[in-house]
Amino acid sequence: MRALQIAASGMSAQQMRVEVISNNLANMSTTGYNTRRAEFADLHYQQMTRPGTINATDGTQIPAGVQLGLGVRPTAVTVTLAQGSLTATGGDLDVAIDGSGYLEITLPSGISAYTRDGGLKRSADGQVVTSDGFPVVPNITIPADARAIAINADGEMYAYFNDQVQPQLLGQFTLANFTNEKGLEAIGSNTFLETGASGPPVVATPGQDGLGTLRQGYLEESSVDPVREITELIKAQRGYELNAKVITAADQMLGATTQVR
Repeated sequence: MRALQIAASGMSAQQMRVEVISNNLANMSTTGYNTRRAEFADLHYQQMTRPGTINATDGTQIPAGVQLGLGVRPTAVTVTLAQGSLTATGGDLDVAIDGSGYLEITLPSGISAYTRDGGLKRSADGQVVTSDGFPVVPNITIPADARAIAINADGEMYAYFNDQVQPQLLGQFTLANFTNEKGLEAIGSNTFLETGASGPPVVATPGQDGLGTLRQGYLEESSVDPVREITELIKAQRGYELNAKVITAADQMLGATTQVR
């Protein structure tokens, strides 16, 4: 009775689909979060009669054959790359990336990670860091006596002082882009790691080589569409119920077989 295993694989697939949808809904308010989608493929087929087999009785070819599928399997959970809307916050260290690109940060292990979360902070020694305390590359330190901070579209950060008319340039942010952004490895906290599938980062200043620009005082919202996610959730729930009914029907058929006298 292959139906039991086939339906079980279908229930497992729909359960995974619900888990991905629930993660999307949980991150509706996560800065710079992009929607994920579960993708599936059919399993191997048992060739009872191969198409094109010669019919032994008259020598003609069988046009279709008998191929029995064995279920479904997950293939990937892909990221739907879409920029969320920009929301004004008024924060002097809130920076939204208007376009493509990622900010580069340094993890405690010393390796580079990448994020679109521009909710930056100032550490105790004035260094520009993320909300988790990871320093942004290149390292920029804000003097303690700076009365105001300005960041232009090209990523240049200026500090204003009470005893100076002209602002002082503290540094310039850079952005990184990848040939295959969907190949980045998500590690949580809005950060990603480079992988062999993503390709090496291409680093440049904002506004160059197809990269986006920076907007101070804004943050990028999540690209999750709640209505679409709820619709997908209903479809996944119905798919799970249908596969459960197949298991019930297969069980009843097996029960009828055992009752045959």
